Amino acid sequence: MDFVKYHGLGNDFIVIDDLVGELELDGSVIKALCARGKGIGADGLILARRPFTSADVAMGFYNSDGTEAQMCGNGIRCLAKFVHDEGLVAADPMFVETGAGVREVSLVLEDGRVAAAEVDMGLPELVRGRIPMLGEGDPLDEEIQVGAGTARVTCLSMGNPHCVLFVDDVETAEVSGLGPELEVHGLFPERTNVEFAQVLDDTHMCLRVWERGVGETLACGTGACAAFVAAQRRGLAGTEMTVTLPGGDLRLRLGGGGHVMMLGPAVEVYRGCVSEEWLRGLD
Repeated sequence: MDFVKYHGLGNDFIVIDDLVGELELDGSVIKALCARGKGIGADGLILARRPFTSADVAMGFYNSDGTEAQMCGNGIRCLAKFVHDEGLVAADPMFVETGAGVREVSLVLEDGRVAAAEVDMGLPELVRGRIPMLGEGDPLDEEIQVGAGTARVTCLSMGNPHCVLFVDDVETAEVSGLGPELEVHGLFPERTNVEFAQVLDDTHMCLRVWERGVGETLACGTGACAAFVAAQRRGLAGTEMTVTLPGGDLRLRLGGGGHVMMLGPAVEVYRGCVSEEWLRGLD
């Protein structure tokens, strides 16, 4: 089984061509492939698949714990780079079918290869039940009871659920404590991603993200979009913003119709082949 390893601002992925639809990878195999030390090591695994719609390609995305997710902002850029650079899809812009709907991806080329991409991440979902989130009230201004007391959060979906906390200092934020607690909080039936955002001014934010099914990562595209939307809704951001994550910067802006546009890099790291010996060891 051949694969290519990519990263978007340090958020790393195993990408595999499954356009013929022959691969059958269950959650335990995906978890083993993503395991650092004994597997390839990655935050997630992406399958390039044949779309069911008129899109150019479909993205099957899996977290490192083997669970499937609807959308990944850094991952979709890496998938676009894979199918373009491998000569599998020539379209630019490229339309990618995801579990959250079809997304338009505009490529930034250097010497004929993808260096970065801007993704139309669509409209944020602000209706509580569609995030999904239980209970009543305004999800954009929610107080959640946690072990240490009360956390004031802004909740929304960018194709997957997010819970944003605004903090005074992102470096000292309780990411490893509050992150996993909020991820599995009873208000979120499908769990949630958790963002810790420090707004420097209305054009710049620093962000750390506890990703659902992964843990803290160096970057999260949908998390950056969610934090950008949350900051706008609270009057803390303009129509464009640089979001600085541990892995680097993403550029966010409001596009037509209120769509969130995200620009960031995609980098090929290495290529490899999973050995039959390793696969047999999983039996």
